[in-house]
Amino acid sequence: MIKVGIVGGTGYTGVELLRLLARHPNVQLQAITSRKEAGMPVAQMFPSLRQHVDLAFSTPEKAALSQCDVVFFATPNTVAMQEARALYAAGVRMIDLSADFRLPNIAEWEQWYKAQHACPELVAQAVYGLCEIHREKIRSARIVANPGCYPTAVQLGLWPLVRAGVVDTEHLIADAKSGVSGAGRKAEINTLYAEASENFAAYNIAGHRHLPEIKHHLSHATGQSIGLTFVPHLTPMVRGMMATLYARITKETDFQALYDTAYTHEPFVDVMPMGSLPDTRSVRGANTCRIGLHRPHHGDTLVVLSVIDNLTKGAAGQAVQNMNLMFGFEETAGLDLVAVVP
Repeated sequence: MIKVGIVGGTGYTGVELLRLLARHPNVQLQAITSRKEAGMPVAQMFPSLRQHVDLAFSTPEKAALSQCDVVFFATPNTVAMQEARALYAAGVRMIDLSADFRLPNIAEWEQWYKAQHACPELVAQAVYGLCEIHREKIRSARIVANPGCYPTAVQLGLWPLVRAGVVDTEHLIADAKSGVSGAGRKAEINTLYAEASENFAAYNIAGHRHLPEIKHHLSHATGQSIGLTFVPHLTPMVRGMMATLYARITKETDFQALYDTAYTHEPFVDVMPMGSLPDTRSVRGANTCRIGLHRPHHGDTLVVLSVIDNLTKGAAGQAVQNMNLMFGFEETAGLDLVAVVP
């Protein structure tokens, strides 16, 4: 049994972490922090957790995070890096769901996130937590940078192709759509019901912060230069993500067999039969990436459909999967979830 702390337990990824960790057979929830809600029982804010979580929110100072075995940061960008140095010195392992440790190039990180990094010396210690690609490194990691939701869907969808060298890696296209929960629980005009409902819109076409993350880690994992056009969209649904990926074929192969082989032993990647149409509802609330392949008109372009739940496989579920690897638990522990339909 390990002692677990969560920094920032009031957002959507925080409550998703609580939902998963509360039923984990090897976890004792030790502390959940929130400065604004300190003293409030967690189940008062989230009644779904009644009879599952009996803790109250506490301030970080009173949470005794240094006594935990692992601490999750379900916080906005730039928070984890402020607290990482002290926890690292105390021997606490960390899983950061923000972007503070995802880019190894500090100058590039500071350019995209418009802030000075608070602990650049620890960035080199962080392991990128895409389990299907970096499993062995994650096992011994002290700091895990949990991937973003868009990067998870896009990388899992493209990795077998770029690794095999059978597509043009300089001209990849990712047309991706996310549910509104991906924007977080904060109040913003564009995520108000009257703004997001019955609407569909692209955003950040000129440059989304997840673009350098996707390009760097795909390139690092495959040893190939990556050129990617990435266009994110906001869809009028609460949770779910679909990435429609386009790659020009440069070498003929059995693409279905390529994906089947790449993910044959992966518990959380489901490669469907050629021509299948995975949808977001089929992964709602589950830690699953579901993939379907298409080759329209038998032409030179392969279309890959990759769907995840942005809060589960795209955030909290993947974080728990990382924790399981770090502590030698069964990788599926606490994550044997069937999607919620309808």
